[in-house]
Amino acid sequence: MTNDEDNSADAESLAAERGPTVLRIALGSRLRQLREGCGISREAAGDSIRGSHAKISRLELGRTGFKERDLRDLLTLYGVVDPAERETYLELARRANDPGWWQHYSDLLPAWFETYIGLEQAATTIRTYEAQFVPGLLQTADYARAVIQLGNTDETERRVAIRVRRQHILFRVVAPTLWAVIDENALRRPVGGMQVLLEQIEHLVEMAERPNIRIQVLPYSAGGHSAAGGPFSILRFPEAELLDIVYTEQLTSSLYLDKRRDVELYMSVMNRLSVEALSPPDSLQFLKDLLSEMRSGEGIA
Repeated sequence: MTNDEDNSADAESLAAERGPTVLRIALGSRLRQLREGCGISREAAGDSIRGSHAKISRLELGRTGFKERDLRDLLTLYGVVDPAERETYLELARRANDPGWWQHYSDLLPAWFETYIGLEQAATTIRTYEAQFVPGLLQTADYARAVIQLGNTDETERRVAIRVRRQHILFRVVAPTLWAVIDENALRRPVGGMQVLLEQIEHLVEMAERPNIRIQVLPYSAGGHSAAGGPFSILRFPEAELLDIVYTEQLTSSLYLDKRRDVELYMSVMNRLSVEALSPPDSLQFLKDLLSEMRSGEGIA
């Protein structure tokens, strides 16, 4: 095997680790390059698979799965006739169509949150601001259980399992960077009781010392701040085909923003929050001081 083949295999292995979403993006990107290289319009490509230009756009952006018949027709249209080369594309499509681990919980997860988990698995940078609770990716199982029970009374343990499973991305060989700004209010709210909160703060101290995790505390002393509208996350991907995405969540739905103007606005807010919050080293010291206060019985309002 050549060095190029080794590198390609390594890249595909890392992509697979990031889940089917990124594999769909990779395959869609290759198909777009093939189409453009042949000078074929999206409309013409759509006609060849009995679809529309919008369907081709969704396929090329990795936002939908691939039917083998459609892929074979597109490869023929784009002049990919070598059996071995065609099989490479078909095998990638099969892997891209494999269900993500979260789909085993589809009876619990609304479709909009399944989408978010797929994107979260594929992201290489996750920036998040939380005002009321510790971010889900940083929650202990007991803290997550207490938060979940505030809004759900069924299948609690499976819901906790989903949240814990999401956190596995932080320990991958090539893990995403998580940059979390957490309001002091969330760190003092005794969700689940003092002992649960104390163990949660201990966990934050441990996680803050990992090289791919940056935690900043937004203290009361900062006063009013840029994110008065509520919590949000910004996800970034290495693929040029997938723009940064802003995710905000309401009680029964979510909002995804990928228009440049919206993303730039939220990124500006996130950058201001990072300036207004304590630095990561000072935030780590804040957490350690908070632990001392809590252990002495003085830290819970």
